[in-house]
Amino acid sequence: MVESPRKYRVFLVDDHELVRRGLRDLLSTADDLEVVGEAATVAEAGVGIAATKPDVAVLDVRLPDGNGVELCRSVRSAQPSVHCLMLTSYADDDALLAAVLAGASGFVLKQILGHNLIAAVRTVGAGGSLLDDRSTAALLARLRDGEPSDPLARLTGQEREVFTLIGQGMTNRQIADRMFLAEKTIKNYVSRILSKLDMQRRTQVAVLATELRERER
Repeated sequence: MVESPRKYRVFLVDDHELVRRGLRDLLSTADDLEVVGEAATVAEAGVGIAATKPDVAVLDVRLPDGNGVELCRSVRSAQPSVHCLMLTSYADDDALLAAVLAGASGFVLKQILGHNLIAAVRTVGAGGSLLDDRSTAALLARLRDGEPSDPLARLTGQEREVFTLIGQGMTNRQIADRMFLAEKTIKNYVSRILSKLDMQRRTQVAVLATELRERER
């Protein structure tokens, strides 16, 4: 007897009814995805997600009574089993960084093709991430496996401090003010950190910093 594929329960949060309807219609074409609820505001989403206990919450970043990033943080805190996929109309590095720190598993633009969105929901529902590239994923895998070596061993003291502040969501200007250094100096530190950790993007540093912080708890 062939087992039927697991069905992922999905909750939609967007303040535009037509967007929610389009998402519902799209996801309903996949046999393994089931939309169990929807909401237009942060307040409605908090109640609906708690009641339906979905596997995936697809969250618009901008909502009339708040934002999807803060909603993601509260959902992940109250219900860690719910995986959040952020959906936005604009490419925004700050929002992406905030989403990483809030515990989001993915961040996609509304211009994404339908079959790619379905694949993204499946990946997030299965516990995967759309945020790490191969090098970051490999590094995080070693951390999760308990590798004793310090992944930050190659960083200097000041580079470690910059690394930590990036993990707290600070911009280069904020870090410069905190460390009483020029913003250009901080940019140089960030470039060296990326090089030493074999990473390409600041967001990857934030992912690693978040993982290390979770391990220390």
